Amino acid sequence: MKFKSWFLLILLFLATGINAQIKNPVKFKFAVNDLGNNQYEAVLNATLESGWHIYSRDIPEDTGIPTEYVVSGKNIELIGKFQEIGKKHEEFSEAFGGTIIYYSNSAGFKQKFKLKDPTKLGDVVAEITYQTCDDRVCLAPNTLEFNKTVTPNGTAETAIDEKIEPAKDSVKTTETLVENPAKGEITVTDAPKLDPKQLKIASIDIAKPLTDCGTGSSKIDENYWTYLLLGFLGGLIALLTPCVFPMIPLTVSFFTKGNKNPAKGKRDALIYGFFILLIFVLLSVPFHLIDGIAGNIFNEISTNVWLNIVFFIIFIFFAGSFFGYYDITLPSSIANKSSKAEEAGGMIGIFFMALTLVIVSFSCTGPILGSLLGSAITGSANVPMLLTFALGGFGLAWAIVFGLLALFPQALQSLPKSGGWMNTVKVVLGFVELALALKFLSKADLVSKTFLIKRELFIAIWIVVAIGLVIYLFGLIRFPHDDKKPKISLTRKIIGVLGIGFIVYLIQGIIPAERPKLQLLSGILPPLNVSYFHDEKDGILGMHPEHDFFAAIELAKKEKKPILIDFTGYGCENCRKMEEFVWSEPDILPILQNDVVLASLYVDDKEELPEDQKTKIDLGDGQVKKVKTIGDRWSLFQTANFNNNSQPHYVLLTPDGKVINTPVSGYMEKEKFKKFLECGVNYFKNNK
Repeated sequence: MKFKSWFLLILLFLATGINAQIKNPVKFKFAVNDLGNNQYEAVLNATLESGWHIYSRDIPEDTGIPTEYVVSGKNIELIGKFQEIGKKHEEFSEAFGGTIIYYSNSAGFKQKFKLKDPTKLGDVVAEITYQTCDDRVCLAPNTLEFNKTVTPNGTAETAIDEKIEPAKDSVKTTETLVENPAKGEITVTDAPKLDPKQLKIASIDIAKPLTDCGTGSSKIDENYWTYLLLGFLGGLIALLTPCVFPMIPLTVSFFTKGNKNPAKGKRDALIYGFFILLIFVLLSVPFHLIDGIAGNIFNEISTNVWLNIVFFIIFIFFAGSFFGYYDITLPSSIANKSSKAEEAGGMIGIFFMALTLVIVSFSCTGPILGSLLGSAITGSANVPMLLTFALGGFGLAWAIVFGLLALFPQALQSLPKSGGWMNTVKVVLGFVELALALKFLSKADLVSKTFLIKRELFIAIWIVVAIGLVIYLFGLIRFPHDDKKPKISLTRKIIGVLGIGFIVYLIQGIIPAERPKLQLLSGILPPLNVSYFHDEKDGILGMHPEHDFFAAIELAKKEKKPILIDFTGYGCENCRKMEEFVWSEPDILPILQNDVVLASLYVDDKEELPEDQKTKIDLGDGQVKKVKTIGDRWSLFQTANFNNNSQPHYVLLTPDGKVINTPVSGYMEKEKFKKFLECGVNYFKNNK
């Protein structure tokens, strides 16, 4: 699938409605038919709800995701290629710019095969990768697997909800079945001994910790109000850009002077401000829908190497726009249609006026909104809600400014006049975008384990960017839209001096020291051990955590210590903050070094598991998830045992796998983390 198709699919996601209910419009039924003469066919029949369709494998390139049906298994030899059954539909798609081929209502897929040895059983594995769409939304691509054992004398049909059977050659299997994970319902087979493929540990019961001391709520504080404030500040900054600021007096004057009834004009202006807020909040709705369809999608995005590289390129592109080398605009046809809709009058006309403002100001607001999106996706487990608060704050800033100025139009006279200072705001934002871009490249570097962007190199690049900002503010360099002889205002000088102070602050970060520095940038910078002065293999703060839970269990039994499970990630900012500025405290570090066995489990580790440790999880409704990477294993391990998917997440266990006290999540104050540790450690010492 090429980039164009993925981009169009993302646009289709963004065009979806507000219903965030998980949709499953296609049902499958799998069977193996005996054709005689040692020939069989694996048949997968799909039944689709009205209005939905599934693409054919013959769909042209760059116009959707073709359906792939693959049959394999032991003692199986395929005969020819798979066939599609059903009535094909062909129509031109404006979204894809080409003809799409699909099936509606029903479709079938057949693959003929024979048994290599007709006297032995055949294990048939059928895997289908497909995508379903209706006339307004496409669901996330899905891959399902179906299993069937074939005997030489015939077959029996397999139900859609058939569970994955334990391996027949293993007496003490520990395969885990997870049903309806969104509801937290977990079914697990008996686990008489620990096994690397085991995901649910029978002894772990977070509802019944051995003691209740040292912890409060186990829920992570997403700090929504912080994102509301960040969005609000972003909205205020956007108001100062040349795309928006000149429109303030024009728009307010339209309502206050263009209406014979001043009271009605002010009322309409307030409604106009409300619609601006509403439009920005509605921009977050599709992300709630995407999260409902694929609950782990934002974690996948935030830890995907290539997507982080794409974010890096996009932010560099944003910076170039702010510097004035080009403009980022939406197609003019969108703005034209919105402007024409204003003529409807009344509430509808006011709404489309607000929509037109949002559209035509996109060249300045787009990069700022993109920064909010990137920050939310890479900063939390609950991305949709954070985006709602951030975009709500952004729209609130605009609504308040337009609303207050409509109520008090005389305040318009006190606004500064449009001029070169607005371009200065854009250029400063360009330097900020450059700095933020490096964060995504660094995350890709960490997740891929290349460790090329060391902590000191990251800081040095930021110093160079900050120097560029300072010399610009003092007028030593110019950009395309700057005045030839810019006036260096007092404000520019003050910001320039602050920039010099920031450079001095950064410099201390490249000087080796025993204690971590640059606390304000903790979580943004690479970890302490990704450094020219330290080797990442040296561990964290001189400690060498186990990265395998089962190895930690054995070590804990040997050393007679409790286990501290640290669910973390290479792309987890709050994890880095905890390590650098809480773990390193003199009254915390000795506990970690001497009193516990530390197990740091990375949920975003993309390294593939050994073949004998790969497994499958039944998610219900015929959906089977393959656990292929280290991150897959620990992410599902965390969800299955602790009903939590946030990082950092800390759990204290006894060597026999019992929860000592209630787990805690997120970045927290030192005293809270210390209380959690001391409670669990002291309880273990007094009761072992």
